[in-house]
Amino acid sequence: MIGIDVEKILELAPSPAYVVDLGRLRHNLAILEDVQQRSGAKILMALKAFSMWSTFPLMRKSLQGVCASSPWEARLGREEFGGEVHSFSAAFKQSDVVELLKISDHLVFNSFNQFERFRPLWEQATGRVSIGLRVNPEHSEGTTEIYDPCALNSRLGIPRREFDGRSLAGVEGLHFHTLCEQLFEPLARTAAVFEEKFGEYLPGLKWINFGGGHHITRAGYDIDGLIALIKYFREKYGVEVYLEPGEAVVIGTGLLVGEVLDLVDNTIPTAILDVSATCHMPDVLEMPYRPEILGGAEPGAQAYTCRLGGPSCLAGDIIGDWSFPQPLQVGERLAFLDMAHYTMVKTSTFNGIQHPHLCTYEPQTGELRVVRSFTYEDFRSKLS
Repeated sequence: MIGIDVEKILELAPSPAYVVDLGRLRHNLAILEDVQQRSGAKILMALKAFSMWSTFPLMRKSLQGVCASSPWEARLGREEFGGEVHSFSAAFKQSDVVELLKISDHLVFNSFNQFERFRPLWEQATGRVSIGLRVNPEHSEGTTEIYDPCALNSRLGIPRREFDGRSLAGVEGLHFHTLCEQLFEPLARTAAVFEEKFGEYLPGLKWINFGGGHHITRAGYDIDGLIALIKYFREKYGVEVYLEPGEAVVIGTGLLVGEVLDLVDNTIPTAILDVSATCHMPDVLEMPYRPEILGGAEPGAQAYTCRLGGPSCLAGDIIGDWSFPQPLQVGERLAFLDMAHYTMVKTSTFNGIQHPHLCTYEPQTGELRVVRSFTYEDFRSKLS
């Protein structure tokens, strides 16, 4: 990971632990702040990807607020981040809408049914909460169906055909989210389809939200192209443009530190760690996703190949197979790279397995700070 002293973090961190490098976080925020200044867009932090709120004071120096997927996320954004709070869900309960109207600046509906059903509620907040609709351009750029909002039969977003004969009275913005971990070109193609299908509704609106999935801070991203696209929509339609990346804010900032607990051999050497796929990095099982490991390579690429597994009773709690320069040893530390996003927000305490410590590392001082450690009481209080 560029600019991170992984060896130093391995030396200082407890295990297991998520560690966020504040220097790399500032690097990402500087890129996003530059995009805002040059384009006039407003960039929000997607809490669904990362909500380690001890880092929010740093983030809010650059970003304009948060996007939330539930009343709890919206409340966290309002209380701990500040700025604008934009809320969206595939469907709301009435109690959700009541609560969200108190703490949100934008409220986006996923269907005309919910938009009209809750009209009596949101109309009371007219002038204070801006109402939007999420649309589905039906233009797929995704490579993995489970993460593709435009996959066939998607439940996310309203397709163009459902707009025929509908009143948009009260709608102030349109929102589309179609990407996942992608560079600029898929956004450019999607925006063209969005404009072709929904452009007739844009005059008179106040805002457009380009959603998330933009890897703006990744090497190779066409930032100038993004800025030009934002300016095009702002100037042609007189609207504010929002983006709500999650990964782009924290990509390359985080490590998951783990330790080898035991070594077993049942046709393949296997290291059992104090970190778990099912508890600590579920995308390994859901996507599937393969994290990078400092010093690790593809099986057979180095002298020693072994399987890495978690400590849970789930037979499938397998992180994967890697090769290393020499055999692993009990007590050895491993660093899983780029593990800030979609990790902490997805963890569980299945089997009562210890939740990793939450840490930050300040490269300017060399200080590793344990922000929070979890106890039995945290595990106990989750249920009754």
